[in-house]
Formats: sequence, C-alpha cells, structure tokens
Amino acid sequence: MFQSFDITADSRDSASRTAALRTAMAAEGVQAFIVPRSDAHMGETVPPSDERLAWLTGFTGSAGTAVITTERAALFVDGRYTLQAAEQADTAVFEIVASQTTAPGAWLAEALGEGVLGYDPWLHAPAEIERLTKALGREPVALGRNPIDALWHDRPPRPAGAAAAHPSTLTGEAAGDKRARLGDGLAKAGADASVLTLPESIAWLLNIRGTDLARSPVVLGFAILRADGQVTLFTEPEKVDGALAAHLGNGVAVAPPDQFEPALRALGESRVLVDRASCPMAVIAALKAGGSKVELGEDPCILPKARKTEAELEGMRAAHRRDGAAVCRFLARLDADLARGGTVTEIDVARRIEAERVATGALMDLSFDTIAGSGPNGAIVHYRVTKASNRTVVPGDVLLVDSGGQYRDGTTDITRTLATGETPADARRAFTLVLKGMIALSTARWPAGLAGRDLDPLARAALWRAGLDYDHGTGHGVGAFLNVHEGPVGLSRRSGTVALAPGMVLSNEPGCYRTGHWGIRIENLLAVTPPDTPAGGDRAMLGFETLTLAPIDRRLIDRALLDPGEVAWLDAYHARVAAEIGPLVAEDAEVAAWLADACAPLG
Repeated sequence: MFQSFDITADSRDSASRTAALRTAMAAEGVQAFIVPRSDAHMGETVPPSDERLAWLTGFTGSAGTAVITTERAALFVDGRYTLQAAEQADTAVFEIVASQTTAPGAWLAEALGEGVLGYDPWLHAPAEIERLTKALGREPVALGRNPIDALWHDRPPRPAGAAAAHPSTLTGEAAGDKRARLGDGLAKAGADASVLTLPESIAWLLNIRGTDLARSPVVLGFAILRADGQVTLFTEPEKVDGALAAHLGNGVAVAPPDQFEPALRALGESRVLVDRASCPMAVIAALKAGGSKVELGEDPCILPKARKTEAELEGMRAAHRRDGAAVCRFLARLDADLARGGTVTEIDVARRIEAERVATGALMDLSFDTIAGSGPNGAIVHYRVTKASNRTVVPGDVLLVDSGGQYRDGTTDITRTLATGETPADARRAFTLVLKGMIALSTARWPAGLAGRDLDPLARAALWRAGLDYDHGTGHGVGAFLNVHEGPVGLSRRSGTVALAPGMVLSNEPGCYRTGHWGIRIENLLAVTPPDTPAGGDRAMLGFETLTLAPIDRRLIDRALLDPGEVAWLDAYHARVAAEIGPLVAEDAEVAAWLADACAPLG
C-alpha cells in the first residue's frame, strides 16, 4: 500500500527536546526560535529528513509553525488542524494557537519582549521575515545552523528517488519551448536570471517528474534559469540517467547540490529574480555576497503552470473518468457491505479505495493520504486514521471520505460524505446547505479579473444564512500530475487573491463540522473555462467545467431545502456521471446497478 497507518511522530519527548532546544538557543545567543513545517523548498510535502516540526511537537499536519522562547512555547495551526494539534501535541509544553486569529509575530511581540528571535535562513522566505520584522520592530537573526539538526540524532537520510521525463504529449509544450518563453520574459523584464526553489516549478519547466516525495511527483533540487533559456539543475546526479539526460538536452546542465551556493555567488553583478514568498533567505544572502542585485517578485513558472494547456486538461479529464470509475466501485461495494451488516473500519475504507485505484493499473501514487473519518472523526478536517485512532463505522454514522490519486495524465481529489444508516436530521440539513454552496460555485459566472476570494462567499452563503460556516478555504489549485495543492490560485478569503484565468483547475469543497458528532464536505474539481457571452448578455464571462465524476449521496439530502435550479443541476450532474462512468463499470452487474440507482433523478 502507498498509505501507512502507523504513527510517525509523538509528543512523549517534546518536553525534553524543547528543553534541549532552549539550551542550544542560549548557546546561539537568542531568546526565541521559530520552527516551520517547511523545508528549504517551502513545499507542503516535506521528506522525513525535514520533519523538524513533527520531531519537536508530535504534530504531523501539513501546515503549522512552532515558536519557542525561554519561558513559553506555542504551536500555530489553522482551522483545519485545531483539533488534530490538540490531540497530537503535548499541551503542557505547547499552547495551541489559531493562526487565523493570532499570527506568530503578534504572539512573539508579547511573549519575547526585547529578546532576540533566531531562525534558519533555509526555512524562511522574505515575505515571512518581513512580517516578523514588522511585528517585532526589529529583524530576526539568521543562524548558521539549525539547532534542531544537532539534536536530532536519528534523522532520516535525504531522499534520492529516481527521476524521469514527462512527455510533451501530456504537457502540451516541449521543455525547450518553455525555457525559451520564460527566459524571454526575464529578458524583457530586465532580469539576467531567476532562481527556482520550488520543485514543482522545476518539474513543470523541465517536463520531468520524480519520486523524492510521497504524494508529490517532483525532484528535490534547485535551478537557475537564465534569460537565454539555459538552466542549471542542482540535484543528485545519480537521479539523472541517460534517458533523462537526453530529454533535458544541451540547454540544461546538471550539478550536485553542494555547487548551488557557489553558483549563486558566481552570478556576480547580475539582476536576479527570486520569489518573495518561497525563496529561502539563505539564497538571497548568497546572491548578495556575490554582488547580484536581487529582485523580489514571483517565480516565473507559477502562473504558466497554473494555466493548464489543452493537453493537460484532456489528461485531467481522462484521469477523472478513470478515477471516477474506481470511486464508484468503492462506493458500491462499501454500501453493499454495510447493508449486509459487515464490520468496516476507517482503515478498511482507506485500504479499499486505494485498492480500487491500484486496480486501474495506472495509479502512480495517492495525491494525499486518504481522509476516512466516521462520526466524530469526520469533524477533524484533515484527519488521518492511524492504528491507534482507527474507528469502526457504526450504522448511522456520517462517513467522510476525502481521497485522490496521482496518474501520469492528471491529479484527482474528491470528497464524498456518506450515509451509513439512519442519519440525524441536523446532519442532513447541514449536508444540504453544503450542497447548495457547492452547486452555487459550480454554476458561477463572473467577469475576468475576479479572484478566488470574490467567489468564495458563493459557497458559504447558504451556511451563513443558517448561522454556520467552516474554518478552511473553499478551494485550492490542483496540478497536472503535480502537487494536489498548487499555488497561486485558491478559493479563499485569505489566499484567493490571484485572478482566475482559463485553464486553472481548483477544488470546490465547502463543508460543515460538528465537533464530537460528524463532519460534512463535498468536493469536486473544476476547470476555469474560456470567456464567452451568455445569451442576452453584453459581456464575456468565465465559468467552470466540472471534472470530478461520482455520485453525491442523495440519502443525505433534505429535498425541501433545494430550489428547482439546484435540483436540475444535481440531476444533470448525475445523468452525466451515469453516462460517462456507466460504461466503465458495466462489467460488474452489482456496481452498475448501484450506479444507476445512485444517479437516479432526485425528483
């Protein structure tokens, strides 16, 4: 299996490790130290060798920050992880702080006093250091070595997975053409080079994929893109075999990671673009040491990568049909087992849906660890079942299953909330309100220039009217056989600031959660469609194409809460699911019959 259910970190040693860290801080002459979830690539997925936050706190979520002072310690997490952080971390050592209401800088301004904040310059970007400087009224101090690394005696080795070419038939553009196009853009902007530190940007630019990280098919490394389109890739040379070297061609040189900093200094008096939000401060220091003029801007790959080519969209459509058939087989067989009174645990759910994806013969990896939360566990937004937390699905539970796959032609991410028996009325009401928001966003039309934060209220309006809401974004960007969480676009009040454009793929996943009882989320992936003018209108509008194909559980719907337009959308969606997925499951009569029933009109 791709997914493991073992506990990968715990908080039993947090107190002693925090005490040792404080001793190391004192030796460095700092009174506070900040520990982010990120590695030097600022990615959501980090290798085991960079799980410093989990090593220190026991918290294993994909986003969080710890701050340790001589007297206090805090773990900052957003609304997705509030419950998980409280369960995993030692709350006698760490205060759990909601990052959406209190930022680390604001907390430090009160807790640190006149003390000095130290940080690892490989783990923080300019934007974050600027925020901390503003909050404290003085600059934090970059340390020469992360003190945790000296304390972490059983630290895993750096990954060295194989890499391979990703064909232009799937990308829609040859790597050489991408390099030339982006290099020309640098030249027109007056830049001599750009330093790329995001592995997904490098993978997209060079049309390569890797196996260094679980769930994220990238090659860990750095790159320098020059205005003439030439690239130097800094990664372990053993990852690049003859076939990949031939694919990269003469325009791409490969060098080992230890040559990265010398190469930065060797750029000399160049004008170099770096990403304000993701470039490590250590990179900027090396550039300045060599005499370069550093321009803080945006990674030049970010927006082009987000706007999928038609070839990438076709691949995403194919991946979602394949994945939809696997999901339908899973749902049908789960329903049958539960109806027969079979015993099913959360781990069983995760194993079964993974097995259906593996059976396609095309699965490269999961796109993230499956979230299978029954009853109260569903209220933990990013719940990951372990052998210790595994719960048997009880008849009448609301079961939330959020899962996805990595295929060579696309990345999927789907959430379905399921009835397992007679469901409480409050859960059916909440499910229907969530569905109304999901439909409102699916059917949205809007003029060019609007960003995700402008559309986010559409998914929340029905919940707001009922005095409900959810503490996570409505949607995130999704890569094409790349990261399932892809910037810079999103559907969120906080991060959805980039204008939506044709070809962008985003999730649509409103939710509602009742702590201790149930969690509800419905998620489809959407692609932004080119502008056209609706009949009778005088302005072109963007819209969404739904990519995900699997039934939405009609047993959880309170029909009286839906208006005729919403019923029509749901019936049309289910008719499309039946038409496109039906032939793919026709060989299994039981699954085919289940699908036909699940896609029947709501009426």
